[in-house]
Amino acid sequence: MIVSIENEIFNLLISNQLKKQKMKKCIFMMAVGMLFLTACNAGNSKSQSSEISKVETTDTSTGEYQSEHAVLIVQGNCEMCKERIEKAAKGVEGVSSAKWNVEQKELHLDFDSNQTNADAISQAVAKAGYDTNKDKANDETYNALPDCCKYR
Repeated sequence: MIVSIENEIFNLLISNQLKKQKMKKCIFMMAVGMLFLTACNAGNSKSQSSEISKVETTDTSTGEYQSEHAVLIVQGNCEMCKERIEKAAKGVEGVSSAKWNVEQKELHLDFDSNQTNADAISQAVAKAGYDTNKDKANDETYNALPDCCKYR
C-alpha cells in the first residue's frame, strides 16, 4: 500500500513537471509569435508618401555664405542606393552634406543657397536614377540601376 501511494505521488510529480514544461513551451512560442507579428507589422507602418510638401528649410546667414537645410524624400532600397544618392547630391556645387536614411527615405541636405537650391539637388538625384518628391528619374536611367536598387 505504501508503495502504491509512493507511485501515485511520483506520477503526480512527473505529471506536474510535464505540465510546467508544456506551459513554458507554450508561453515561449506565444512570445516568439508576438515578436514576429510586431516585426512584420513594423515594416508596413512606414509612410512612404511622395508628396512634394516634404521640404523644410532653415537659413543661417553668415556673411556671404547662406547655409540652408532641406529634406527631400528619395526612393531607394539599400546601402548601394544610399551611396549613389548621397554621391549625386554631393556632386552638386554648394552641397556641404547629404545623408540619406534608408528606412525613412529622407535625404537630409546642407548647402549654400547662394550656389544651389533643393530643386537642383533633386534633379541631380533623379538623373542618378532615383525618384524624389520633386522629380522622377527617367526610365532608361532607372532601368540601368542594379536589381536590388529598383523600387518601382
